[in-house]
Amino acid sequence: MTTTLTRSDYDLISEGYADEPARSLSLRKEAYTERHWYDIDQTAIIRKSWQWVCHGEKLRAPGAYVAAEVGGLPILLVRGRDGMLRGFYNVCQHRAMRLYESEGRTSKIMCPYHAWTYDLSGRLKRAPETDNLVDFDIDDICLESIRVEEFCGFVFANLDPAAAPLAEQSGALGDEIRQWAPDIERLTFARRLNYDIRSNWKNVIDNFLECYHCPIAHRDFVSLVDMDTYSVTTHGIYSSHMAEAGKAGNTAYSIEHATVTDHAVWWLWPNTCIMRYPGRGNMIVLQVNPAGPDRTLETYDFFLESAEPIEAELESIRYLDEVLQQEDIWLVENVQRGMETPAFTQGRIVHDPSGSGKSEHAVHHFHGLVLDAYRKLVAA
Repeated sequence: MTTTLTRSDYDLISEGYADEPARSLSLRKEAYTERHWYDIDQTAIIRKSWQWVCHGEKLRAPGAYVAAEVGGLPILLVRGRDGMLRGFYNVCQHRAMRLYESEGRTSKIMCPYHAWTYDLSGRLKRAPETDNLVDFDIDDICLESIRVEEFCGFVFANLDPAAAPLAEQSGALGDEIRQWAPDIERLTFARRLNYDIRSNWKNVIDNFLECYHCPIAHRDFVSLVDMDTYSVTTHGIYSSHMAEAGKAGNTAYSIEHATVTDHAVWWLWPNTCIMRYPGRGNMIVLQVNPAGPDRTLETYDFFLESAEPIEAELESIRYLDEVLQQEDIWLVENVQRGMETPAFTQGRIVHDPSGSGKSEHAVHHFHGLVLDAYRKLVAA
């Protein structure tokens, strides 16, 4: 993986970007098409940012663990007997074997290769057949730690040991989410949807951050929400996207008995999208995972009032899966194809100073954060 970035590389990729969105061009297409920039994204962005892992309910009990990946690297999150949540690279210190897959409960962390065994705080407790080794002290060995944080009922991990806490970085985000979704920690996992998309991850985020395309591409969605109330506000490392539910009948799914009557969405740098749709109490987490210069793996996790969705929720999930997502996937895959032609280099940011949903100022905000991350890599 290429991890170096020269000043000339940075100057090229930032060409045309202006601090004022009404004057700015988008990122150049090379950032979306070239392997070099995908590798830089993994190094400078994904592995240095807070990455969503799961809802806190999966890790509440002592011994509960979740294995995941961040930037292609394996991690393991474990709740200790002392109640502390800890994160480690999911790698044994003997021969680099992956320790656990998926999720579950355990009283100890035992490597499936040679049975080296660690306690839930990551300290090595047993290493078979090592009594005759010279200068070997079991107390000197422990799993490599990573940062982990519980935030608004969810669990995030960060591979950067110098990163500021997520609660500090994100400013008012936590208060904002709790204001709109006071039930967030009481919700429970109900469904996961998976998508394999032939597009760069930044195209997926760009598309998510503007509703300029919604009246053209999402005819059902613009009947679900009142586009006249759709507003987008950018802050630090996140943006808020808010709209009231549509006033008339909609063609997306029924919200006749909805207790949630607003559409509230938060994008958290760089690749986590937290959404609350009209209906019963709910929260949807979209995680956008880079998998190649032209490939993105997405997960949609639905957290509802009950583990089994009611009929209205099944209808909304079907709409998101079979209609809205298919429309967006078609869009970003075709954008990716267009970027891989000689016909396009970069485009203008469309800006509405009122902050409406039809403005692309949140896309511009995202591009600024991308360039900031690239600039820091040059400085390093």
